[in-house]
Amino acid sequence: MSIPALEGPRLAPASGGPAKQLVILLHGYGADGNDLIGLGAQWAPLLPDAAFVSPNAPHACGMSPMGREWFPLEARDVEEYARGVAEAKPILNAFVDAELERNGLTPNELALVGFSQGTMMALAVGLSREKPPAAILGYSGTIAAMDFAEDIATKAPRILLVHGDMDPVIPLEAHVMTRNTLGQLEIAVECHVCQGLGHGIDQQGLMLGGGFLKQSLTPNA
Repeated sequence: MSIPALEGPRLAPASGGPAKQLVILLHGYGADGNDLIGLGAQWAPLLPDAAFVSPNAPHACGMSPMGREWFPLEARDVEEYARGVAEAKPILNAFVDAELERNGLTPNELALVGFSQGTMMALAVGLSREKPPAAILGYSGTIAAMDFAEDIATKAPRILLVHGDMDPVIPLEAHVMTRNTLGQLEIAVECHVCQGLGHGIDQQGLMLGGGFLKQSLTPNA
């Protein structure tokens, strides 16, 4: 069975030169690549040599005909999440490989950024690749799979998870569970809770994420 090729909006490096870093933005359930590509414009001053791409998820969304989904959501439980990311991982992995090749970059120059269901995909793919990305930034999400690369604790990417304490879609308890699960596996993770925030990204989270990406992708800057 062939793997569908993903496409979505892109931003070339603000510097006008070739890409030295790659940031892949993974949208949430019922959205599409246009939902997150604006983050690239916000972060471009911090990462002028970075290319940004926000692929549309492979499937039409069952609950939002104009949107896309990485996998269906009905039960919204851990079994469904695990099954869903397992089915979607090969598609996203193929896209990551193609984008690295397109830009002539290595995994050390890659960051995966996710929102909600996109965070599930970023963690599932980023922690299971033989050569993980430099960084994973997740907003309003949770871990959905335990299929990690061998020796991941010793080569794990930098991870920042940002969550609103008023999130009604993926509650704060899921954020805490993700932090604890990764911690038990000795995978370092930075966490930040945004006070009064629901299921979204606020200005504080945007600023924290941008600084995190700059430090992760240009550590000597």
